[in-house]
Order: sequence, then structure tokens, then C-alpha cells
Amino acid sequence: MVASRPSRIGRIPIRHLAPRQPEGRWPARSYLGEVVPFEATVFREGHGELFAEVLLTSPAGDTTTHRMRPVAPGTDRWRAEVVVSETGTHRYRIRAAADDWATWLHAARIKVEADQDVELVFAMGAEVLARGTGPVVAQAAAALADRALTPAARLKVTTDARLTAALDASPILSLETLSDEVELRVDRAAAGAGAWYEFFPRSEGAKRSRTGAWTSGTFRTAAKRLAGVADMGFDVLYLPPIHPIGETHRKGRNNAVSAEPGDPGSPWAIGSTEGGHDAIHPDLGTEADFAHFLAQAEKAGLEVALDLALQCSPDHPWVRQHPEWFTTRPDGSIAYAENPPKKYQDIYPLNFDNDPEGIRAEVLRIVELWIERGVRIFRVDNPHTKPVDFWERLLAEVHEAHPDVVFLAEAFTRPAMLHTLAAAGFQQSYSYFTWRNTKAELEEFLTDIAGPSADYLHPNLFVNTPDILTEYLQFGGRPAYRIRAAIAATASPLWGVYAGYELYEHIARPGSEENIDNEKYEYKQRDWARAEAAGDSLAPYLTTLNGIRRAHPALGQLRNLRVHWSDDDAVLVYSKHLDGAVTPSGRPDTVIVVANLDPHSVRETTVHLDLAALGLEPGASFGVRELITGARWTWTDANYVRLDAFTEPVHILAVDTQATDHKAAH
Repeated sequence: MVASRPSRIGRIPIRHLAPRQPEGRWPARSYLGEVVPFEATVFREGHGELFAEVLLTSPAGDTTTHRMRPVAPGTDRWRAEVVVSETGTHRYRIRAAADDWATWLHAARIKVEADQDVELVFAMGAEVLARGTGPVVAQAAAALADRALTPAARLKVTTDARLTAALDASPILSLETLSDEVELRVDRAAAGAGAWYEFFPRSEGAKRSRTGAWTSGTFRTAAKRLAGVADMGFDVLYLPPIHPIGETHRKGRNNAVSAEPGDPGSPWAIGSTEGGHDAIHPDLGTEADFAHFLAQAEKAGLEVALDLALQCSPDHPWVRQHPEWFTTRPDGSIAYAENPPKKYQDIYPLNFDNDPEGIRAEVLRIVELWIERGVRIFRVDNPHTKPVDFWERLLAEVHEAHPDVVFLAEAFTRPAMLHTLAAAGFQQSYSYFTWRNTKAELEEFLTDIAGPSADYLHPNLFVNTPDILTEYLQFGGRPAYRIRAAIAATASPLWGVYAGYELYEHIARPGSEENIDNEKYEYKQRDWARAEAAGDSLAPYLTTLNGIRRAHPALGQLRNLRVHWSDDDAVLVYSKHLDGAVTPSGRPDTVIVVANLDPHSVRETTVHLDLAALGLEPGASFGVRELITGARWTWTDANYVRLDAFTEPVHILAVDTQATDHKAAH
């Protein structure tokens, strides 16, 4: 006889739990303030009614329960939305069961109305209620068994609000089944939401003499720019590498192969006789100056993120101390970085296979050193050119000792690597956003980032970088800058701007996607005050966008993004909605974004909204307030819009369900 095998499915099948990493190899990820949609597919044989709930255990071991509801009839998908309020590793299970009272009630209403087995039906109902608790349930059980009452009177007992509330609080269940346990790691809020700004401290306060010689800016002069960044509403300031820069094969202006005297070189060519990744470039100041800069940033409400670029100039101390950490070519020379036909003679990449333990220990030392100096956020340069298992170990070790440290992956690479780096431990990731500019491209992109990958991948939508000045920005004029900023700031809880964006810097080096006179290779002076005084700055618009983000909790979420439709191939429409049950105010928060993606024209079209995604009934009318201009209209599921690229190319609308007295057309 063949031995009986235990069931793997359980009495009530519970499948496809979320949030969960695809292979279950690492915990799913969230951040403080995120509304986490716990979901599962729950079903059973026959027509019996079901019950499901989330059992969520906190890092301290406390378990809370959260009732799940069907997402949509016929899908067998159940959901509970929960705002997690504690960092650390949580664990959750789904508990499912047969809801015996709901099953009886469904059948009873049909049978009593049809006059089928009426007394038997009520006897069975009384038996079910006998398993319940409390005086209200006991009274209802007695009423169902009381033959002196008419069937209609007994059936009316089942609709009593007190009974419904009692059974909702303590349902009568059977066949209880527990799912497997799944881990959910919750990081601090900055891991999943924030507005980033990047500048080069050497340019902030840099001066040029009459002879053309430059004097570098310092941490002390750069600190004067902090208030301006904070006033625009940014909360994270990202600094490119601040370490000594190599002299050997130093790149000149505009990526020239040879540097001229006085050219500062690329900050990513790290290391000289003055030190490596643990040192500060002497032109920027001392450790004390850096500490002062951090203190001033904190006073301004900014957190400083530091670049972690694991590569070296030929002059880096590691080249002398650990030649085995690099790749030696047959002629005895060390291989420099290449992306044929591009050559980066000023940079030596590390070879992580020659001495992986030695490199890991040294990088961990470097990270720990900067953490000790006050850095809690690292933007990692090109992590996709290093082994994933290196990052998995390093980030896990750092997280265990410093759970508040956040890593952003600058992984402009293929989807498999981008997603795996996020899954293995990076809290944030750069994305393909800069290259998604058409309506079709953006609809696909936005749908993707709000989908299942949101269980572990948090995209930071930078609008530009020192390396990326897309054709859309080069040739789209000022409207393009407004359009891209508005989409980035509203589509993701994370977005970023590289300095100069607010000045519409749009001229590229011929044949490249980089700004001409690129700041990577030279100092750059910008007159922020003059631009604002002349009305030539986008800073007021960026300030408004960040203010809108702070005022609307729906924009602090990623998973709630829903794409809608317009009749124009250049008009993008999407929304973000939060139910009042999960907002801090207890009121629903809904934002609708309508963007004219053509920066050269005026577009008129009809916008079609899925009102269910906004928490509204089909055909409902509701008030909207334009958050940039303050205009108000009454909208429904189909609405006329006119978007002028040269004045206001994007509508950012807040839904006001109380406003119904405004004109319906617009």
C-alpha cells in the first residue's frame, strides 16, 4: 500500500500571497507610511461563503489582525490595506475559513422566500448561532428557533444591525486554514519617499579669476546653497564623490582625453596620493568642514546622500596596496574601464573575483566609516557592473548593524539586473523614466512600476543626471522641463533633479546625451538669484510640485497609480487615490494628472476616467481643483481638456467630492 501524503494545499486553498518577492528568496519591501495591500487568492469547492484575514506579526512579536475583503466578484482575490507603523522585519500569514453564518444566511433568504424547508432552515440557523458568543447572538438564535414567530419576522432578525456588528467582530467559522508565513521588511520613510536634489559642492562657490584660473568651491561655500535647495521643498541632497581625484589620464573639459592645467577631473576617477574612498578632496575642506556641512544641511531640513563608486583612478592607494583587486592584461598593465568604443583611461574597475573577501571587507570598512561620519544614504554608482552576491552580502551586513541606512542603485541596465539588485537589498533604484517620453511608453512604464515589482522595487524618477540630457529635453524647450518634472513628482513617491534643470540647461555636447561644458569635468558657476529675479528659473514650479506632494498623501504612494485614457495620443492621464480609512486625516485623497506630452503644441481632447479607481460611483459628478492655477471645475467620467504647452502643459487636479457648484465645461 502506498503511504498517504499530507496535503500541501490546506482545506481552504490560499494562494498567490502578496506582497512577496517572486521566488520568496528575500523579504518583500515596504517603508513607513506606505499603504501595503496584502492580497491572496482564497477559494473553496461549492458555493459556501468565505472569510479571510491577515495575521501581521511585528518585529517585537505582537500580532494584529486585518480583515480582508474580496477585490472583485468572481476573481477569488482578497485584499486588506494596512499602514505599517514600525520598521524592521514583519511576518504575515493569511487565515481563511468557511463563514458558516454568511453561508447559511445566503441560502436561507432564497429558501424562505421560495417556501422550501422553512423550519429546517431556521433550525440550522439557530444551530450556527449557538456556536457564537454574546447576548445579541444568543437572542437571535432563540428567535430563529421560535416557531411562534412568522418566517418573515424570524428572517428580519438576521438583518438586525447589532447582530451584524457582533458577527462581523466575532464571525462563526469552520475549516480554518493558515497560509505559509511571508516576511515583509519595512524601512524608514526615506527609503521609499523623498525629493532628491543633486549638486557638485566644488561648483557651489567656485570662482574664476581674470586670467581664467579657477578656485574650487568648498563645503563651507556649498553650505550657502543649502537654504535654496530646502526652500524648493527637496529633502535629500545628493553629492557626487567627494574624494581625491587622480592625475593619471585625467579627463579634460567635455570629456577630452587630456586635461589642461587647472582642470579638476571627474569626481568618479577616485583616488590619488592624497587618499582614496575614505578621504576627502583637500579642495573641498577637512573632515571638520564636512561635519559642518552635514550639520547645516540638517538644520535646513536636508539629509545628505553620498556617492559610493567602487572604482579607482590609476593613482588610488589600492592600486599599489592590492594590485590583485584589478584585472591585469597580458602586457602587465591594469585594464581600464571600457564600454566600446568608449574608453575611460582614468578609471580602473575592480575585479571582484580575484579577492572577493578582501574587497568586501574593505568596502564594508569604507561604508562604516562614512556612516560614522554621519551619512545614512548612499547613491551607488553602476552597481550592475559588480556581482549581485557582493551586494547581497554587503547590504545585509550594513542593514543588520544600521537598519536606517538607505542605498539607491544607479542601475541603468537590463530589467533582470535592475530588478535583482532591488530584490537583493537596494531600497531605491534609478529607472528607465528618462527615456520614456511618448504616451504609450509612459503608460507601460507607469503601469509596470505600480505593479507586482512594487513589492520590492522603489523607482526614483530623476528627471536628469550629469550623464543624461535626453533629446526630449534638448529640443522640447521650457515646456518639456515642466512636463517631465510634473510627471516625475506625481507618479512616484521618489523623484530627483540634478542642478541646472531649473535653469533649463538644454545644450548637449555634440554626439552625446550629456550637457555641453559638463560639470563632471569642470567647475560651473550658476547665478541662481539672477535667474529667479528675471523669471528665467523653474525653481518656483519645482517648489509648487514639492508642496503638492507634501499636501497630498496619495502622492506618497506608488501602488495606487492607475492609468486612465484620453482621445489624444499625446495626452497622458493617471490618478492616485487613497481611501479615507488609510489617510492621516481620515478623508479620501485623490489626485488626477493630465499631461500634454507634446511640448510644441496646444492639445484639446476628452479625458475618460475609471471612476471606480477614484472611489466614486460610475457617472458621478465631482469637483476638482487645479493645484497649479487654483481653477475649479466639475468633472465626471468624460471631460474636455485644453492643455497649452506654452502656459500650463499639465493639470494636477485634487478631487473635492463636496464641490458641485462649478461649471461642468472647461
